[in-house]
Amino acid sequence: MNKIIEKVVGDLGDKRRWRQYKARVKELPEPYRATCSAVERYAMYFSGITNGNTMMTMLDNLIDLFEEHAADGTPIRQIVGEDPVEFAETFLANYSQDHWIAKERRRLQESIRKAAGETS
Repeated sequence: MNKIIEKVVGDLGDKRRWRQYKARVKELPEPYRATCSAVERYAMYFSGITNGNTMMTMLDNLIDLFEEHAADGTPIRQIVGEDPVEFAETFLANYSQDHWIAKERRRLQESIRKAAGETS
């Protein structure tokens, strides 16, 4: 039965992980919650991650990072530095294998390899 439901609505495990992630974000004290949410928003627009499991792994690691620093009382600027865009993009680079552009790069390389008559 779950297989049929998952075909219609998507992976239920990822949806469960998403709800757990959002509950954890809600429990963060300020300013960690606002910062984590801002990085999450940027990641959603910028990352281009096409695999739900990879996206959830990235978000789980993000919330782990902010929970640890919230517990330690680390100032936000010590976490994200002076350039939050650089922080976010460096963080997201760890999950680059499932970006849509990485897939397109592999597809382009394979197409050219085939067009050139090369074997892989």
